[in-house]
Amino acid sequence: MVSALLAGLLWLLPAPAARAATASQHYTCEGEPLLATPHSGAVDAAEIPNSSAGTLPGAFIVLEWRGVSLQLPRTNNAGSPSYTDGRWWWRAEDATHPEFAERRGAVHRYSCEAGPAA
Repeated sequence: MVSALLAGLLWLLPAPAARAATASQHYTCEGEPLLATPHSGAVDAAEIPNSSAGTLPGAFIVLEWRGVSLQLPRTNNAGSPSYTDGRWWWRAEDATHPEFAERRGAVHRYSCEAGPAA
């Protein structure tokens, strides 16, 4: 009953265009393909001053690598957009060699470079 009521109310919500993905980028990280797809996200406060590269806090990126999909939220760090969930970190300030790291006790940095679609 509740799910039918919620389904009937979904038409009241705005279309998900605000969360649309932009073009995916293909990379090779540690010799394996990685697909990075940025999403603009639902942003509540468009006046936030750090809107580098057209992103705002609320945006996120989805990284598909080694059979895992990581959805990393946009940080509010100054400079080029970076994304982290506290364990994984991504930034493509240099689009040909993005920074990709994992924190598990120590920080492990993965070597990445732009590459063709797999």
